[in-house]
Amino acid sequence: MKKFSMLINASDVTGHINPEIYGHFSEHLGRCIYNGIYVGEDSPIPNVNGIRTDIVEAFKNIKLPVLRWPGGCFADEYHWKDGIGNKQSRKKMVNTNWGGVTEDNSFGTHEFMELCEQVGCQPYIAGNVGSGTVQELSEWVEYMTFDGVSPMADLRKENGREKPWKLKYLGIGNENWGCGGSMRPEYYADEYKRYQTFCKNYSGNQLFRIACGPSSADYNWTEVMMKNINKYTANGIALHFYAIPDWNTKGSATKFDNADYYKLISTANFMDELLTRHTEIMNRYDPNNDIGLIVDEWGCWFDVEEGTNPGFLYQQNTMRDAIVAALTLNIFNRHSKRVVMANLAQAVNVLQALILTEGEKMIKTPTYHVFDLYKEHQGGDAIYCYCGSEKMEGGAPMISSSASVKDGVMTITLANCSIDEEAEVECDICNFKGSEASARILTNEVHAHNDFDAPNVVHTEACDAKLVGNTLKVKLPACSVVSVTVK
Repeated sequence: MKKFSMLINASDVTGHINPEIYGHFSEHLGRCIYNGIYVGEDSPIPNVNGIRTDIVEAFKNIKLPVLRWPGGCFADEYHWKDGIGNKQSRKKMVNTNWGGVTEDNSFGTHEFMELCEQVGCQPYIAGNVGSGTVQELSEWVEYMTFDGVSPMADLRKENGREKPWKLKYLGIGNENWGCGGSMRPEYYADEYKRYQTFCKNYSGNQLFRIACGPSSADYNWTEVMMKNINKYTANGIALHFYAIPDWNTKGSATKFDNADYYKLISTANFMDELLTRHTEIMNRYDPNNDIGLIVDEWGCWFDVEEGTNPGFLYQQNTMRDAIVAALTLNIFNRHSKRVVMANLAQAVNVLQALILTEGEKMIKTPTYHVFDLYKEHQGGDAIYCYCGSEKMEGGAPMISSSASVKDGVMTITLANCSIDEEAEVECDICNFKGSEASARILTNEVHAHNDFDAPNVVHTEACDAKLVGNTLKVKLPACSVVSVTVK
């Protein structure tokens, strides 16, 4: 067993962990919405107005704070007026990005906003810049948020919603460097400023406007955007990064060797460098942190499961995914001075999903359980946390960590990223008075996963954490994630 020293200083606050850092993403892709979150009002699967009840309860359990919709690439071909009114007369379209299937628009604005109300989370709307118009996006904001007499407010009322919704988060375009229009950053910056001008704050609603940011390490995109926006035109800029060591051969979600594992963990750990370098650029133009960095697409991306539609991006989820999630969330916590939101791709049945469904069956993935372990970080103050861990093959740390304090309670999250090495961490806690510690753990063999025949193979349970004075000792089995509460 390897032993490591760790130091936490509760008086050294490094940032505030917005709950939205633990956000999620739902796109009209595969079975994320249809036959996932939304089963329809006539389904025998328990639902409220077509929205699956067990999924809502699972989201509520992890305190899901914000949900992004309708895309993704789908957002820049989505025309919102096709998804309102009588469902029988809604226009059908071809989902050209994801499988070429017919989109019947039965899940639209009203359904999404009701989903957010049932969960108790903030909606995050991604607006259409790629194939849309300024008028279209402007009218969508008016439709959702104006409490008065106007064509769009009247149309909303005709469709059954008298009072407007509150909408905080508005993304103006998605991946406009790629599927959202193949634009140069200079061109998009001008388009962004034009679109945001006409997205108004109606009836006391205050929009948090989010500009399309870079793909991974495109630091020039960030540079150009920061030269062209300011706190009066944008509240956030969005970064996308997927843990994919090789885009040409993504590999299997469940069949991988040790070399594949460490390569993926190293790729996921690159998030730390990305955030550091993009933050350095943003700091030069925005030293007061008025513009937040939003990682609104992140996660693992593997080959689809055999026998499934390649355009649906359905994949299994193992303890390897759990380690990636834990490592990444710790990175976000440590960068929470600049990072104000993140959205895992995606919530249900797509990529690194929280939940998988098959008919009436539903399973919570190892990634779901990581979010359950980490949920008490939401709304806490991130504090100095350093573990003298060694680096593994590829350069990622063996022990990943972060810590926060909220309402007099400290939450410490640790991941042992090694496949086969156990560890013991001895942590000195400074400037915090705690008398007891408790802990929960998620651990199993690295390929372990939950399926519909065995839905609880990977699960959380209580584990030991010893606090003597100001010294905390925690044992971390190989391939494990632990959350410690000190109070």
